[in-house]
Amino acid sequence: MKKDSLKIIIISFLAGTISGFFSSGGGMLLVPFFTHILKLDEVKARGTSVFCIVFFVVTSSIFYFGKKYVDYNLGLKCAMGGIIGAFIGSKLLMKIDKKYLKIFFIIFLLYSGIRIL
Repeated sequence: MKKDSLKIIIISFLAGTISGFFSSGGGMLLVPFFTHILKLDEVKARGTSVFCIVFFVVTSSIFYFGKKYVDYNLGLKCAMGGIIGAFIGSKLLMKIDKKYLKIFFIIFLLYSGIRIL
């Protein structure tokens, strides 16, 4: 268990750093780590990832709020749409076959990587 604890601390540090630096992306690191290294079920890995990210976001937000880097009007409008999207997405996650979930995630990662290039 100690070996897993060290892995968790290292990957969490990396995911938090990526999340803080890029303002997203921590889940792209956490989900594969949870599923492939810690052998969590796909749905549980995604749920755990979202739970972890809440803390990353709160920590990063404190910095952004303090530096006045937040457009509250735009942020609230996006939050409303995001809450609805998160609700629908989490409901769909429970219904989609794990095989298709993996395929969708791979396509999303490839698309994101190509767009960045």
